[in-house]
Amino acid sequence: MIAFRNFALRRGERLLLSDVDLALHAGWRVGVVGRNGTGKSSLFAAMMRELEPDKGDLDLPGKTRVASVAQETPSLPDPALDFVLSGDIEVHAAVQAEANAFAAEDWEAVAEAHHRLEELNGYDASARAGRLLHGLGFPADTHPRPVSDFSGGWRVRLNVARALMMPSDLLLLDEPTNHLDLDAVVWLEEWLRRYPGTLLVISHDREFLDNVTTHTLHLHEGKAKLYSGNYTQFERQRAEHLRQQQIAFDKEQAERAHLQKFIDRFKAKASKARQAQSRMKRLEKLAGTEAVRAEREFRIEFPAPAKMPFALMRLNDADCGYGPSPSLAALALPSPHRDGERVAEGRVRGEGGTIL
Repeated sequence: MIAFRNFALRRGERLLLSDVDLALHAGWRVGVVGRNGTGKSSLFAAMMRELEPDKGDLDLPGKTRVASVAQETPSLPDPALDFVLSGDIEVHAAVQAEANAFAAEDWEAVAEAHHRLEELNGYDASARAGRLLHGLGFPADTHPRPVSDFSGGWRVRLNVARALMMPSDLLLLDEPTNHLDLDAVVWLEEWLRRYPGTLLVISHDREFLDNVTTHTLHLHEGKAKLYSGNYTQFERQRAEHLRQQQIAFDKEQAERAHLQKFIDRFKAKASKARQAQSRMKRLEKLAGTEAVRAEREFRIEFPAPAKMPFALMRLNDADCGYGPSPSLAALALPSPHRDGERVAEGRVRGEGGTIL
């Protein structure tokens, strides 16, 4: 169980979270949601002991193994498969020890390394790393390629695979679906649903959250509130909570106005002074329910063009790309699309969608 007790978190002079009291139980898959800047990534940093609470306590069981996705990947010469395998630190160390012992012809050390790998179930580690790479969209012929050969988006995938390779009790994922195509997202959803530990995931992808999470932690205006259910269920619960809050506020405001009217009318009359005093005490004891404040709206408007051609784009036997080998060859879009249509581009990442 992960427990927050009177927890507060600050970044510089800015107080991000305060008075957080809640518990996250083993096996929960929690979506962490909220507007940008509400402290989601800082909360992860605190859970990884990279950031100290401003006050209060964050309790993790002593032997909790925490895995997370590195934000950057250096340009390494290591093969992609070895990079992912290194996520399991103990297995990777045993594999290296075995290789070094073989090179030195130290057969006693070889036997020790064999024994250690058997203890760790390490002989299938390379196969597990390969399955992670395959699931995240890496063809088999790319597994031996050095990390430095991959673009930034593919290195993000390598970091995700490496985090999934780590044996962990708590997995922290910050926007894991960035740079993933649809097939990889579907594979990741299935993998996370089978993950036996506790998962906390930050994402703005509501469909991904709906398919993966069992609970939702909402950060808003310095507070953290835990809801049971996925993102859609959270939205329904929060909407009902806000509706009830507004009803309570309106009722309280009406009572305040009624009490104040009586006080103003009768406080100067001796015969009504006691009743006026009683109503003043009642007024002071009202809860002070806050009004529901509307979220900031974000609107995008598309001006209507004055005139449009029938076919905005037509391609016939087109080659597109960089260098001598085009990413898109013999591309044809012979059918013109009418104005007002919305066209979805389905593709595998790296197959020329951005070039198009």
